[in-house]
Amino acid sequence: MTIKQKKSDAVKFLEKLTGGPLTLGETLWSIRRCEEWSQTEFAKKLGVTTSHICDIEKGRKVVSPERAARFAKRLGYSEAQFVRLALQDMLKQSGLSYSVRLEAA
Repeated sequence: MTIKQKKSDAVKFLEKLTGGPLTLGETLWSIRRCEEWSQTEFAKKLGVTTSHICDIEKGRKVVSPERAARFAKRLGYSEAQFVRLALQDMLKQSGLSYSVRLEAA
C-alpha cells in the first residue's frame, strides 16, 4: 500500500518561490537569509568555508547525506528532511528521476 504524504504549506510556498522542487541549497539559503546571517557567519556555524556555502546555495555542489545530517544538527532542524533533500539533489545531479521518501529504520 502506498501512502501519499501531503506537502506542508511552507514547502509549497518555498517551491513556488524557487520555481520547482526544493533543494538542500535553497533550504540553507532560506534559513541563512531568515536568520540574517552572512555567508561567512553561516559557514562558521556549519564548519565549512564561505565558498563551499556559496557553491551549495547556488547548486554547484551537492552535500553528502552525512554532512546534511550534521548541518541539521548544528542548525536545530530535522535531520531526516536535510538527508532527504541531499539524496534528492544527488539523484537529480545524476539525471535520475526518482523521488526520495525516508522512514526511520
